[in-house]
Amino acid sequence: MSETAPNRSQNLVNELRVSGHLMTLDTGLFCIVCNPSKAADVATGLPGVRVSLPPGPSGRPEAVSISTFREDGWMTPFGDAALVRVTGGPAQVLVTVYQAPNVPEGGAPNLQVLRLTDTAAAPAGAPAAAPAAAPAAPLPPKIMDMVAHIAGRGDVGGMLGEPLGEKGSARWIEGFAVAPTNGIDVADVEYQAVLGRDWLSPWVDGGQFCGSRGMSLPLLGLRLRLRGAAAEAFDCSYAATFVDGTEAGPVEAGEACQAESLAALESISIFLTPKGAPIEVAPVEVAPARKPAGKSASKRK
Repeated sequence: MSETAPNRSQNLVNELRVSGHLMTLDTGLFCIVCNPSKAADVATGLPGVRVSLPPGPSGRPEAVSISTFREDGWMTPFGDAALVRVTGGPAQVLVTVYQAPNVPEGGAPNLQVLRLTDTAAAPAGAPAAAPAAAPAAPLPPKIMDMVAHIAGRGDVGGMLGEPLGEKGSARWIEGFAVAPTNGIDVADVEYQAVLGRDWLSPWVDGGQFCGSRGMSLPLLGLRLRLRGAAAEAFDCSYAATFVDGTEAGPVEAGEACQAESLAALESISIFLTPKGAPIEVAPVEVAPARKPAGKSASKRK
């Protein structure tokens, strides 16, 4: 017995291939994407990647902010991403790659670094940023179906069927979460954020935050769908407004709701209705161009 016990404990420890890389970034906002890999293992999630501050003064925690789309900080080879904001660069981040010991040659994850802004400043025309010490707006006391983080305001709650965000305010949404309180299992809801043309965040389960907070990175739209019992009992659609005045939707579940101009997302409305029931909201169309002041359009007869 005493001879086999060590062997059993040794079998509980699996050695991984780990490599670290110091990446130097200038001032700006960056997105590090872990592109899909042929060596991806669904069971283990390997190869996995973590982006963190390196030890020592080169880490400069006062100059670097890191935000991942997964709450546990991992990036898996299924399209996960991390946002890195550098103020007063250059500064370094530590990219650590974890692989199975028997990974084939060329099986390392394919990382892509996208520069989203040249500087850490907000884009032209953006609303004035709130003071750094300003607290996030408190949620209303009642239970909410949705929460969005809005630039310059913080976290704001809302209910299904009602707009979440400020139409016409030019304040964009940086992230959101959906957790229905009308009896639908939150596990039957999942959603994505539109980050660019033909570029979506990974699917996020209901109740989880999708996007970022305080990174000055606006979302450009959303995509939502139901599964399980909720998909059998409810129809889902959603609409949105954008900072350039564009309105889109409602679109059906699974479709991306975004502006053709890829303007930043300003407000969202999500509708969950029993199968076959009409949606009590007028379809939203793209807003027409404004006419000069003092002139009115003639009505067609």
